[in-house]
Amino acid sequence: MVNKNFKSGFVSIVGRPNVGKSTLLNKVMGQKIAIMSNKPQTTRNKIQGILTEESFQAIFIDTPGIHKPKHKLGEYMNQQATSTLREVDAILFLVEVDQEPGTGDIFIANLLKDLKTPIILVLNKMDLISKEMLLVRIGQYKDIVNAIAFIPISAIKGENTEVLLDEIKKLLPDGPMFFSADQVTDHPERFIIAELVREKVLHLTHEEIPHSIAVVVEHIAEREGTDTLFISAVIYTERPSQKGILIGKQGLLLKEIGKRARGDIERLLGSKVYLDLWVKVKKDWRNHAIELRNFGFQNE
Repeated sequence: MVNKNFKSGFVSIVGRPNVGKSTLLNKVMGQKIAIMSNKPQTTRNKIQGILTEESFQAIFIDTPGIHKPKHKLGEYMNQQATSTLREVDAILFLVEVDQEPGTGDIFIANLLKDLKTPIILVLNKMDLISKEMLLVRIGQYKDIVNAIAFIPISAIKGENTEVLLDEIKKLLPDGPMFFSADQVTDHPERFIIAELVREKVLHLTHEEIPHSIAVVVEHIAEREGTDTLFISAVIYTERPSQKGILIGKQGLLLKEIGKRARGDIERLLGSKVYLDLWVKVKKDWRNHAIELRNFGFQNE
């Protein structure tokens, strides 16, 4: 029986790459669920964040940025982003309010045009423009997006996110609690650990390296007689030259990746961690369906 005093539902977050979708999810959740980077196309899978309060449970789906794909991985990412649109109770269409609507925003607006799912247009980076320009930008988006609400926010500062949550609550139907109250994501620990390692690679490398890598956690075990978790993970890249860059001179870059990732993983798990990282080459893996499946990128 549905509890008439409790609301629950699914909310998809869509937008161009690098507009702040993962930042918004983490801010709403109050902790890191999705990795963040100033590089586009950081998110590759649908990340679910589960926010439970006394009167509602909202399951947020942070999708990869919709973009023009250059390889099979890009095609997978776009499919992941668009597949949620007819399956959810509300859509947050996130844009950057300090920029005029671009071709990418218009493309996404057209994808949403014929949907019956209610859309909230979320105008991120409100702290970067004046109130007068904000009103201008809202007017521009009203011409291309059929949204039920236009809400300016600053995802990085958390400004106006409570207003956004109040609007989301109105759209959630009466329903059950789909997940336990203390669960914050539906992804297994291995996935989150791999993502945290990949985030550090994104932060510490540039050019072709960040998007040519995949991370696989191969082993997690408690070390006998200690309170330390032993975690072994492999960073896969496409070319031997990239492997050399990732390892760095005397292994220094790989050590720094491991050091930074270990801190986040220990906070995630609440335990001391020994993180063992390796780098291996899988030539042109982003264009091979078998390797994409092996690395967890498989269309449903």
